[in-house]
Amino acid sequence: MSTIIDTFIAPPCHERIDILHQDEHLLIINKPSGLLSLSGKNPQNLDSVHHRLVKLFPSCTLVHRLDFGTSGLMIIALNKATNAALCQQFSQRTVTKTYQALLCGHLSENEGIIDAPIAKDPALFPVMSICEVNGKPARSRYLVIERFQQALKGNAIIPLTRVQLTPETGRTHQLRIHCQYLGHPILGCDLYGGQRLSGTENIPRLMLHASELQFTHPISRKRLHITHNSPF
Repeated sequence: MSTIIDTFIAPPCHERIDILHQDEHLLIINKPSGLLSLSGKNPQNLDSVHHRLVKLFPSCTLVHRLDFGTSGLMIIALNKATNAALCQQFSQRTVTKTYQALLCGHLSENEGIIDAPIAKDPALFPVMSICEVNGKPARSRYLVIERFQQALKGNAIIPLTRVQLTPETGRTHQLRIHCQYLGHPILGCDLYGGQRLSGTENIPRLMLHASELQFTHPISRKRLHITHNSPF
């Protein structure tokens, strides 16, 4: 069996975590791009959402995660009961997550569904792959918001499409690999082709933002709808 070795070292993240909602049961935060959700095994990757928040909220736990390069909304449980109730909502897929992204190129269709199973392969770590045989079912929806041209450094002009992405499942790197599978990788994505166009090599971040969350508060039972505008 292959041993997976993670050699990634996260550069320092100087942006703060914004707390958008706080009650005695949970937090809703805006995670900056370039911050790990959980600390890595390498001691140089100690800084993370959990590492920062546990200093202020000692019993806090992450209900879900966002990729290192992804910014946006996350739910943080402040006790075990809240964590269990929210994890159940995620497993039952009653939590709706919506993202905004900038995709390379102009999509031909205004909306669609990407249905492509995703598999882990230790030989390719950390890259995931589309695999009909060994992959787990994965499904995402996309909706085009706008198509435009953008000038980058070096006078390169590239076509981009702003989309709204809604994952119906929660596989690792799902939106990133599904967009690549669609033929339009997310701008700034180092793993799935978003830095291969001329002029995109120095894009400062992954252009993927968790912009909307809908879930039921485990105590009040109210349906919460939280939004946070994309920073790009």
